[in-house]
Formats: sequence, structure tokens, C-alpha cells
Amino acid sequence: MEILNNWISGINDLLWSYVLIIMLLGCAFRFTFKTRFVQFRMFREMIRVLGDSANKAHEGEKHISSFQAFAVSLASRVGTGNLAGVATAVAVGGPGAVFWMWIIALLGSASAFVESTLAQLYKRKGKESFIGGPAYYMRYGLGLNWMGILFAILISVTFGFAFNSVQSNTICAAMQGSFGFDPRIVGAVLTVLTLAIIFGGIQRIAKVSSVIVPVMALGYVALASGIVLFNITELPAVIKLIVSSAFRWEQAAGGTIGAALMQGIKRGLFSNEAGMGSAPNVAATASVTHPVKQGLIQTLGVFTDTLLICTCTAFIIILHFKAPFKAYRLWSGFRKFSWVHCREQLRLGLPMFVAIFCETSLFSIVGLLMSEFGTLYIAANQAAISYSTFVYTVPWSISLTATIVVGYEVGAKNKIKALQYDTICFFVSLSLLVLTALFTFTFLNDIAALFTHDKATLVTIRAFLIFALIFSACDAMGTPVQGMLRGYKDVRIITYVAFVTYWIIAVPMGYVLAHYTSFGPYGYWLSLVISLGLNALILNGRLWFYTSRRSL
Repeated sequence: MEILNNWISGINDLLWSYVLIIMLLGCAFRFTFKTRFVQFRMFREMIRVLGDSANKAHEGEKHISSFQAFAVSLASRVGTGNLAGVATAVAVGGPGAVFWMWIIALLGSASAFVESTLAQLYKRKGKESFIGGPAYYMRYGLGLNWMGILFAILISVTFGFAFNSVQSNTICAAMQGSFGFDPRIVGAVLTVLTLAIIFGGIQRIAKVSSVIVPVMALGYVALASGIVLFNITELPAVIKLIVSSAFRWEQAAGGTIGAALMQGIKRGLFSNEAGMGSAPNVAATASVTHPVKQGLIQTLGVFTDTLLICTCTAFIIILHFKAPFKAYRLWSGFRKFSWVHCREQLRLGLPMFVAIFCETSLFSIVGLLMSEFGTLYIAANQAAISYSTFVYTVPWSISLTATIVVGYEVGAKNKIKALQYDTICFFVSLSLLVLTALFTFTFLNDIAALFTHDKATLVTIRAFLIFALIFSACDAMGTPVQGMLRGYKDVRIITYVAFVTYWIIAVPMGYVLAHYTSFGPYGYWLSLVISLGLNALILNGRLWFYTSRRSL
């Protein structure tokens, strides 16, 4: 067994340290220059084509959209490499490895573009969807049937016995180490869930991935953003450490820079799988009007995997070793139940619950009242609610962060820092609002097309989306302030203002505007904008009064 292990390790070191890295990097450089840096030139187009729906299929055919193909491929990219892989890279190669992961993602994205475009060019019609990938363009493009067969066998063995084993082993080990779950039970549950999904074919895989992947990615990014925001003063030092560790002369003399370079390249390639030949199999199944569109989608997948998710992991790891972060050990122990603490939680929590209920139930009432205007306005209203709810996650996450950081400084009797966090949270929210507004106005037609392709409905949805954007602007000015006030334990005012502005003002005003003016159904959204704007104005005034007149 030891001889076999040494033999496999020797081959692995040769391939993984020299052959594969040289070949993949060589291809990445070649494709980058040959395509004239397509990964940078057409970044805006990547975002736009992400919203393309599947082309209309003939009867009996089932195709998946660009976004579903993006979700499935991202599901294959995001995994152990983004967590344990980044941790290994930082542990072995130091923080400088993160910099080289960024570089390999920027270059390797050109390989992802080429391989996925080729997959679209040489795909074939299957029983229910398109099929294709490297094996197909080896066979039909290069005319090398034997190479296509060999690749198909190797990638099946690799995913069946290597990649899936690594992922499932990591999950089982994490569940056992964190919660004490039996690895056999966790493995059995994973097997059953996987079988239920993959036996449904590419359609079920695409549907499940299009739901799970955005939640997984956005949730992880939100978590990392909260940690970074909580340690915002350490961020410049972290970035400086990453860049300086990649080029520092004393590290170069000691060989550390070489370790950082090799680990960054290895983990970057393992994480985003650019040039590996796995993602093109998914890219081929998408139904698009031009092959390049799917190439751009998969290029965006590489950026999302490495530049976004891997960077989040790296920041969390590096910040963990910073002094301000070491003091927080969330699961170090449990304290005894205390009625005093329970009463304090209820005193703060119940008003927050009522305030949130007043706002969320308002949308339900507006949806019911909108029903009398017909299905066209019901559909447009639902589209506007869906989009505003999605955008709302930004100020809401900032609000939660503000509650934590302001509450911490209030508990420490540090008014200056609490006020600094107030300012940071408020301006971060406004900055993101500006970006959201620019994005919405730029892609207004594309956003509306995500919900329908009916021309009459599209016009109405666009009008409702404008109201939803203004509503979101008021949210961006009011929601973070709610979080700040909660940090100061000033929660009752939020409840009173929410009840008055939403139920005493918004609902009656909306009914009057919708039935007795020319606004019609748009009157409800106009009343929502007015009431939320008034809500934000009052809460900002309350925050100013509270912080300027009271000491902590």
C-alpha cells in the first residue's frame, strides 16, 4: 500500500506541479490575447445575457435557460476549493496566495469562455435537451473520436470517484466535527438527496441549482460582508498584507513567494475549474441564440467563484487572526437561562416583530386590493414586489450589521465609535442604492423580461418597477437607521412610526388614489412611496435627536 501511495503521489506531484499548471496557464495566456481580453471587454454583456430566457422549444423538447446553466455550472465550481482549498492556500503559501488566485481567475476566465463557446458550437440534440462538452468537440471538431471517448471515461471516473468523494467527505467531516453527526447517516442522506435530484435529469438539476446556488452564494457573501464591515478598519491592512505577501523581497529570498505563487495557482485552478472541461458539459445544455453568450456566462461563473466567493473566504480567514476578531468565540460555551435576559429580549424583540409585521403585511393587503384591477396589474404588482424584496436584502443586511456594531459600541460606552458606525452604515447603504439604481435603469427592459415576454404586461411591469425603485430608495434611507436605533435600544419609536405610516396613512391613501384619482392601480404604489419616505424622514430625525441630545 505504501508503494502504491508513493507511486500515485509522485505522478500527482509531476502533473499538478508542472504539467497541468504550465498547460492551463499557457492556454489561459493564449486565449486571453487571442480573444483580445474578452473577459474584460465584454463584462457588461455577461451581466446582460444572464437574464436571457431559454429559447422557445418545439413540442416535447425541454431546454434550460442561460441562468440555469450558470447556476448548475456554479454549483460544480463552488465547493471544497472555496473553503478548505483557500484555507490550505493561505496556510501553506501565506496571504500572498490569495493575490495569485485573483490573477489566475482573471486569466483563466478566457479558457472558460473558449471551452464553453466550443461546447455550444458542437452540441447535439438529445432526447430531452441538448448534450455536449469537450468529448463532443474533440470528436466532431478535431475529428479525434478516440480522444473524445478517453476524455468521457476519465471525467466520469474523476467526478464519480474523486470530486464527489472529496465533497461528500468534507461535508461528513464538518457535520461530525461541528454537531457530532454520524458520518454514515450524513452520507446516506446526501446519497438519497443526490439520487432524487440527478434522476430527474438536467431539468431537475437546473431547477434545484437555480434556487439553491443563489441562496448559497448570496448568503455566504452576506455573511462575509458582515464580518468585513464589522472589521472595516482592518480591511486596508488585509488588502495590503495580501499584495505585499505576494511580492515582498524578503519572502522571495526565503522561498515563501514561490509557495504563495504555486498555492494560489493550484487552488485557483482547482476552485474555478477553468480549462478543466467540466463546466462545458453544462454549458452545452443551455438554449441560447448565439454560442458566445454561453461562453460569457461561464466566464462570469469563474469571476463569481474566485473573485467573489474565494475572496470572502480569504478575508474571513485573515481577519480571524487579527486582534479585534480574536475575542469573538461564538460557540465557546453556553450560559444558564436567565429570566432577566429573557425579559430584555422580549422588551426589544416584540416591538421589532410588530414593526416588521406592519411592513410585510402591508404588501399582502396591497396585493389583495390590486386584484380588482385584473390579472395584468396583479402580475405587474407581483413583479415589482419581487424585485423590491430582492433589492431590500441590501439595506436589510446593513441594518442588521448596524444593530450589531452600534449595539456593541453602546454597550462599551463608546459614543464616538457608535456614531462612526452610524455614518459608515448609512453611506454604504446610499452607495449601494446608487449602484442599484444605475443597474435598474440600465437593464430595466431586461429585468422586466425576466417575468414575462408579453408586450402589454412588459409596459406595465416597467412602470411598476420605477415605483419599486423609488420605494427601494426610501428603504435605503430608512432601513439602516432602524438598525442603528435598535443598537441604541430605541425600538418603540420604530413600531409606532411603522404602524402610523403604513396602516394609518398608506392603506387609506392608496385606496383613495386608486379609486378617486387618475392614478388607478398605480395609486397604491404611490402611497407606499409617500408613506415609506415619511417613515424614513421621521426615523432619521429621531436618530439625529437621540444621538445629539443623549449620552450613552
